[in-house]
Amino acid sequence: MSQPSPIRKAVVPAAGLGTRHFPASHAVKKELFPIVGPDGIARALIHYHLMELVAAGIEQICIIVQPNDDKTIRAYLDGPDPQYLKRLEKYPALAAEAHRMPKLSQRVTFAIQHEQEGYGHAVYQSKKFAGDDPVLLCLGDHLFRGCSISPYAELAQLAAKSNGKSISAVNRIGPEDLKGFGTIAGKRRPENPQLIDVSLIIEKPTIPIAREKLRVDGLEENVFLGWFGMHLLAPSIYEILKEMIQSNTRDNGEFQLTRAQEIQRQREGYLAIEMLDATRYDFGTPDDFVQSLQAFRANSERSSLI
Repeated sequence: MSQPSPIRKAVVPAAGLGTRHFPASHAVKKELFPIVGPDGIARALIHYHLMELVAAGIEQICIIVQPNDDKTIRAYLDGPDPQYLKRLEKYPALAAEAHRMPKLSQRVTFAIQHEQEGYGHAVYQSKKFAGDDPVLLCLGDHLFRGCSISPYAELAQLAAKSNGKSISAVNRIGPEDLKGFGTIAGKRRPENPQLIDVSLIIEKPTIPIAREKLRVDGLEENVFLGWFGMHLLAPSIYEILKEMIQSNTRDNGEFQLTRAQEIQRQREGYLAIEMLDATRYDFGTPDDFVQSLQAFRANSERSSLI
């Protein structure tokens, strides 16, 4: 059983247009694409996020969506009508799943992103939901699994040791992957080398910049630490995002969360945890979707949740 989490709130951005999955995403949001779990049940991608977050002790979950997508996701989470439930009685596992879904739905609220202005802009839409509390942020089109502990729970429980600082999950990447991830420099804590005091954050650095500036002790020359896809964000991130939006501070035409995280680091300090015991499954592109679909189905880690 997971330890009680000091974090009560989580945010799952699901407001992307899903362009790389067109035309399928024109009919069904990619976060509602079916993903088969190790138990053989096909659930919507976002369903797994909610299950893991609740198991990690999260009480309230905000899903960031485009206009009207909240209705579609809510209809999914509320489950089938009584007539359909009657038909499921011959499939006990599916009937049990249907009865659990409304309990997840009760924990969910929505924030609307009316304009596509970047990941940081999307996260900012959850400001009212967050209030003065830290939030656990998870990429909506990725899933995460751990061996000895769920990465959701591992990151949430670190809040007790962070002294109010934000913490990002990171994992090892090679030079060819730098173009896709925020990447850090920092120094490991001697008493807990998995925990890193971050000294610099750069979004999608070039290889020369990474080799010069983004080093973490204990790694080989061409190994770096990039975003895993989960962040525990201190509440000040919303004020920083607000400043960026008001001053129209953009990167490549968009308001980027990584820039806000670097500003937060400069003002307050920032931590990272290297995920040594967890796997990220990327469903964001068709090729990654196919590979992750098979790997996720075969992976029995954390299967006790389902």
